[in-house]
Amino acid sequence: MLDALTLDQLRVLDAVADAGSFSAAARRLGRVQSAVSQAVQALEGTLGVALFDRSGRTPKLTDAGHVILADARSALASVEALRARALSIASAVEPELSLAVDSIFPNALLRNALRAVAAAFPQLSVRLFTEGLGGAEQRLRDGVAQLGIYSIAVTGATDLAAEFMTAIPFVPVVAAGHPLAAAPSPVTRERLRNETQLVLTDRTPLSENLWGAILSTRIWRFADLGTRLDYLRAGFGWCNMPIHLVADDIAAGRLVRLRLEELDGYESPVYAVHLRGKPPGRAGRWLLERLKGALADANRPTAP
Repeated sequence: MLDALTLDQLRVLDAVADAGSFSAAARRLGRVQSAVSQAVQALEGTLGVALFDRSGRTPKLTDAGHVILADARSALASVEALRARALSIASAVEPELSLAVDSIFPNALLRNALRAVAAAFPQLSVRLFTEGLGGAEQRLRDGVAQLGIYSIAVTGATDLAAEFMTAIPFVPVVAAGHPLAAAPSPVTRERLRNETQLVLTDRTPLSENLWGAILSTRIWRFADLGTRLDYLRAGFGWCNMPIHLVADDIAAGRLVRLRLEELDGYESPVYAVHLRGKPPGRAGRWLLERLKGALADANRPTAP
């Protein structure tokens, strides 16, 4: 029996409840009053409950009517969302934007760009993974993410499509209370050899040999950048960190920028990466263009 229920009947119910009478709803809908009354009666017959108390001058929702009206409005909203999503897909906007982003990428820039994406594509769903080292690429290869933003040099992959985005500067740092903070500059490799170096370790088998960035013989390994930063601040050792993540700590005196005799900082190139033949959709491209603009603004020299 419920197969006889129609979206039009739900819209009429909503209109009558909102307008306060059958005649007012008819004017709003551009129909004759009898057609509105018949639609409500057909809905009541389909559901088997009275939706309006018609004993007074104007119809009043019954208790059942209030409950059904709430469900009807929820159903109508879902239908509108379905319609908007279908239009979005038809216009080449992907139904979901799934991203795997390396944790070294400036989060503030990404957050602002995604806020703009949400405003430009209100029906778009977003799935965001924050990964380290080979994690972003693993998400791509597993088919969980359609777009990766990370340093493809870490994995050495040659079978993926990659577009350069920016280079993230890394600098060697240590807590202000650590003995290295007072060491003569530049710090030699011999001086570093017996100091603990805090190193990121990959949870995937994808990353290439990273020993070139390791100068100490005593190593503590961490699976994520945030935890390593906590231990760095606590004075457990030294490491190379993205400058944007430690600039405030350096300015506040919590961390000290080391000057090393060997490998005194470096840059990690970051790319937008996707599987060949599976480029991002319209929203993904829009996001990348927004990010490139923001990166250009952030890297532009300030006037003296």
